[in-house]
Amino acid sequence: MTPQSVLKEYFGYDRFREGQSALIARILEGGDVLGIMPTGAGKSVCYQVPAMLMTGITVVISPLISLMEDQVAALREAGIPAACLHSNLDQQAYFDTLDAVRAGQIRLLYAAPERLLTDSFLSLTESVAVAMVAVDEAHCLSQWGQDFRPSYLQIAEFLQMLPRRPVVAAFTATATETVREDIRRLLALKDPLELVTGFDRENLRWIVERPGNKFSALKEILRRNRGKSGIIYCISRKQTDALCEKLRAEGFSAGRYHAGMTAEERSASQEAFLHDEIQIIVATNAFGMGIDKSNVSFVVHYNMPKSMEAYYQEAGRAGRDGSPAECVLLYGPQDISTNMLLIDSSAQENDRMTPEQRETIRQRDCERLRAMVRYCGLTDCLRHYILGYFGEESPEFCGNCGCCLADSETVDATVHAQKILSCVFRVRQRGGSCGMRLLCDILAGKDTKQIRERNYNTLSTFGLMKDVSRVHLEHMVHALISRGYLIPDMGQFRTLSLSPRANPILRGQETLRLSLPRHDLKETARERRLAEMPDYEMDDTLFQRLRKIREKLAAREHMPAYIVFSDATLREMCRKRPADDEEMLAISGVGRHKLEKYGAAFLNGIREFSAEAPAPEAEKM
Repeated sequence: MTPQSVLKEYFGYDRFREGQSALIARILEGGDVLGIMPTGAGKSVCYQVPAMLMTGITVVISPLISLMEDQVAALREAGIPAACLHSNLDQQAYFDTLDAVRAGQIRLLYAAPERLLTDSFLSLTESVAVAMVAVDEAHCLSQWGQDFRPSYLQIAEFLQMLPRRPVVAAFTATATETVREDIRRLLALKDPLELVTGFDRENLRWIVERPGNKFSALKEILRRNRGKSGIIYCISRKQTDALCEKLRAEGFSAGRYHAGMTAEERSASQEAFLHDEIQIIVATNAFGMGIDKSNVSFVVHYNMPKSMEAYYQEAGRAGRDGSPAECVLLYGPQDISTNMLLIDSSAQENDRMTPEQRETIRQRDCERLRAMVRYCGLTDCLRHYILGYFGEESPEFCGNCGCCLADSETVDATVHAQKILSCVFRVRQRGGSCGMRLLCDILAGKDTKQIRERNYNTLSTFGLMKDVSRVHLEHMVHALISRGYLIPDMGQFRTLSLSPRANPILRGQETLRLSLPRHDLKETARERRLAEMPDYEMDDTLFQRLRKIREKLAAREHMPAYIVFSDATLREMCRKRPADDEEMLAISGVGRHKLEKYGAAFLNGIREFSAEAPAPEAEKM
């Protein structure tokens, strides 16, 4: 077989995605690889396809039990012999798996890093040839990554103890150059092919909202996504519990997930979400790594994450099957101080480092948080900022993010910017400080107790922008933060200070153009446009009928529905309406094994529907 025939036979795809062919070819040549590919770009295919063509087993090192079980279930359903070893298996199941590997019945064996140096696992590798070791979520190796896991440091020792060094393939969704260097060094990769594919996920719509009431904003998002699967990320366990209860009280189908729950409770919530028994999971960032649920239509961050790396990974769990999905971040200034508490707490807990190392990491985390704050204040293209953060060039207008879709106009905001920056300067000149709210109150000429007590009503900038709406004023301050003219203090009081970049603006040596909303009304044209997601150009009645067929088949097999076929595959069936096995095989995501197992049920469903409602000529072509 060839890589292309494996891809079609088992996965049902006609062509490889960007970067996959090159990585697979290098692995089959016996070379190491390092793949930096965004969530949903098909990292797993890069080691799963060659695993079917190599002599010996492929050991896949994965950080979470849920990730292993999810991928193994999907592989078995595609006809690929796979298994996993983890602490939740009982002794009989564990040793049965080892026997199956020794008997040559397994091609991919998933294992947590903690299992690698156990006597049973090392004994296995002495009797079975290991062709490849694939390290998933490889950023966990690095103390400079956003999710460092000390257990990953055992991988290097494991590789040294193998009778023969296998091909080593490392993959992750996000990694700075520092993290990549750590991966190369700690895994001792030999002249690896290092490939960074484009980070852009064109099917995702990026949105940042700064609502006065987050819960009301969240309910609006859930209403426009009613009936769809989604993840809501919260910053703490307490908030996760409270928000889940509020949503249930409002009639939403929601569950919760965080590290404070028992293992049984977490497993039950995850299974209910994967099987579509609940539509929404409210969770801390303990949930989601490696969750391969393909029909997640939206991800909401109820609080700002502490880094762009974490945000991109978590938000990227939407739209994994390529279907349009939205990623909404609900930002509030309090998110800054909450994240700083987490950063300080994390720095103190890491007793494996010297005080100097802890402070270095703390400063790094603070800078990452500043980058996140700048993102939340953008008035320009959100996608352009995300891609730029990861070192990728892109157009300054994407046409599919909250800022690009906003009903706004670009204006010369130089004079307004000078007034705002000058106000910060005057306050600092008096030995004081101000955050967003106080700054806007001074410029608006508000008669508040705080302003009177500090005599800020005598500043030359007091009331200087009283004719500007509060919406526009806050919008401009956020824009000055996002462009680096104002620096937010990362401490408890969230005060603002001038950066060196502000000087040319204040001196009239530089002009500033900003995109400002045309309306101040709560229900703006922007919000109406954001509610409109792309049309799938298919018959939704047929789609729902195929979903019911899928649901019955999945229930029979005791597995999540998306493992049978993804929503994207069902939509293509709706558009093309295959009439026989050959046409069904041409549908993306339908491999030979799944055709034999499920094809007849879906073909019959399509025939019955077409007899009731024939497809228009345009659909048949």
